[in-house]
Amino acid sequence: MSGKGPGFFSAIGKRGRDILTKDYNSDQRFTISSSTNSGLDLKSTLVKSRGLSSGDVAAEFKYKNKAVNVKVDTESNVLTTFTVSDVVPSAKTIASIRLPDYSSGKVEVQYLHEHVAFTLGVGLDRSPVIDFSGTMGTPSIAFGAETSYSTSVGKFMKYNAGLCLKMPSSNASVILGDKGDSMKVSYLHQLERLNGGVVVGEISRRFSTNENTLTVGCSYVVDFQTVLKAKLNNHGNLGALLQHELTRKSFLTISSAFETKDLDKSPKFGFTLLLKP
Repeated sequence: MSGKGPGFFSAIGKRGRDILTKDYNSDQRFTISSSTNSGLDLKSTLVKSRGLSSGDVAAEFKYKNKAVNVKVDTESNVLTTFTVSDVVPSAKTIASIRLPDYSSGKVEVQYLHEHVAFTLGVGLDRSPVIDFSGTMGTPSIAFGAETSYSTSVGKFMKYNAGLCLKMPSSNASVILGDKGDSMKVSYLHQLERLNGGVVVGEISRRFSTNENTLTVGCSYVVDFQTVLKAKLNNHGNLGALLQHELTRKSFLTISSAFETKDLDKSPKFGFTLLLKP
């Protein structure tokens, strides 16, 4: 699918969210993946969180404009996803089901063009939930909205709206969510002094409780293999992260979280090792 256009609604503010949330965790995760020239990708993941262990094995096969992905986890759930691209130009169709829950089937259509993008998802059961999102604009400025309608109760379960503005070295976004009860404003700026790293500021407000949260974060590129990240909000939650590329596409990530207003609490640490031979 084309990389031009306004992008999907989920992309509004995504780069700033990634700086503040991506790869931060408090569990231990080990993943090994491999690829073949025939289009088959294999991935196995083990996770230990709060004393409990879980895992999954996934296989994805790609052929021309088609792909099938099967994932089996330790709870005997089997997630199967079929993807077909460009049956219609600029469109992608995705069908998925998680067994043994036969009512979990879903079909989604994604369309991305120069000035418009939308997604439409419909559940495959007797009273399906219909999800829709759409954006209009250009790669520099876009406005979008998303909604979810439950046919079983005849109501909209969610509706959100967003606006994003992208410039060569910065971007800003505003998202009105939770049926108008919350608003999130973020700004990201790329700094040459951070070797291509960025700084992010985010203000979120929940109108029903008058609660405000201010979060600032940054990403610093130490060298072409190592990245440092940190974040702090006005509630005293401090997070730090180090990610190092051991070999090509193999990463070691160590993250931590501290309560600066309650130092008696033990800090939380996370560890992720991704190996791709």
